[in-house]
Amino acid sequence: MTDMGLVVVGAAGRMGRTLIRVIAETPGARLVGAIEHEGSPVLGQDAGVLAGLPALGVPVTDDPLTAFAKAQGVLDFTIPAATIGFAEIAAQARIVHIIGTTGLSVDEEARIDAAARHAVIVKSGNMSLGVNLLAALVRQAARALDADFDIEIAEMHHKHKIDAPSGTALLLGEAAAEGRGVALADVAIRSRDGHTGARPRGAIGFAALRGGSVVGEHSVLFAGEGETIGFSHHAADRSIFARGAVKAALWALGKKPGRYSMADVLGLSD
Repeated sequence: MTDMGLVVVGAAGRMGRTLIRVIAETPGARLVGAIEHEGSPVLGQDAGVLAGLPALGVPVTDDPLTAFAKAQGVLDFTIPAATIGFAEIAAQARIVHIIGTTGLSVDEEARIDAAARHAVIVKSGNMSLGVNLLAALVRQAARALDADFDIEIAEMHHKHKIDAPSGTALLLGEAAAEGRGVALADVAIRSRDGHTGARPRGAIGFAALRGGSVVGEHSVLFAGEGETIGFSHHAADRSIFARGAVKAALWALGKKPGRYSMADVLGLSD
């Protein structure tokens, strides 16, 4: 069986380099393209050397059209504006698009949905097995525990992260809301400051911390009268996200166009 040809966009970033290393060690996957923005100082460098590996014979370029044309999938942990552009190109090329980008607006999410009419898109706020299992457990707990249990989601990331709450926190919030049969937008409290009054019944609260080099820490608390139930996940190495993304790409190959999640990839969908 021929290896799946993958392109990494944002190749010079921390996740981009990690993705290159994980592709190189994954049976059935092969790096065929590495993309960076126009004017990047790494253009022309070998992607393998950039990632700390022996040369792979794949130079970093700023030409996604050419790279996507010879690939079967693209791995994308960039920023919303870039992801929308890559989604349109991937849809034209009819290749798999794995999206780990977070912080997309409602309009940007709609454009991802439009692209998914022509391409297989797997999008998740977190690509790790552990977090997606955690989301399934949170959904089940929220379904079992009524609004007498208050739900609070706390997360911490490194000081360079640009969106808050994190995509993972929102993924967990969506899981809790689904379990309760409500829309997250109707019950979420994303910040507290000053004299806020009593906590609304049924609310889902978020707290975001930033500092140092923390890869990702998430906790979900169900706080009832006289008892608290907690779920947590600690990410020590961002390679867990890269391995999940490559797993998703291999799973998506040959699937019908549409938008999928890591719960689909891992067989955790209800």
